[in-house]
Amino acid sequence: MTESPQAPATDAGDGDHALALAAAAGDTAAFEALYRRHSARVHGVVLRLAGWQRARAEDLVQEAFLRAWQALPGWRGDAAFGTWLHRLAVNVALMDLRARRVRPALDGDDAAALDALPAAGSPGHGGSLAIDLARAVATLPPRARAVLVLHDIEGWTHGEIGAALDMATGSSKSQLHRARGLLRARLGDTA
Repeated sequence: MTESPQAPATDAGDGDHALALAAAAGDTAAFEALYRRHSARVHGVVLRLAGWQRARAEDLVQEAFLRAWQALPGWRGDAAFGTWLHRLAVNVALMDLRARRVRPALDGDDAAALDALPAAGSPGHGGSLAIDLARAVATLPPRARAVLVLHDIEGWTHGEIGAALDMATGSSKSQLHRARGLLRARLGDTA
């Protein structure tokens, strides 16, 4: 008896399912296509979780895609490929946070890049609040930042966050409350 292929519902009509199956069979061109499709989104969440440390985020993105390549032969297709990859990348970033357990400082270049961004009220820059928010999020303690990013940006539940960060659901809620309070204090009148 042969196994039937996964239901096409996991494809989501984006072609990722077929590319993932080809990549799982060793097709590097298919994996490159998946990388091109998903690297920006993966980089975005990893960058936020890494506190805007660009060099660290780039390393973590590479690690996530390396792990995806290694794990693809075991991918069952139960979830859409993009969902699976995104979750894998977040887990790579969270493992890095757990391993560091210290508050990372911005790299010299990254701190200079953040400082060079226009401040609130700069003429001709409509995104200054977003820049101020990015700066404020980057300064949060790592666990509070991780909970905030995962809950408010990525849409994870407190139960999922607690499981991923090895904390109780109540601790996730507490960290989110703490992160939001710190953000309000740091943003001051612009919030």
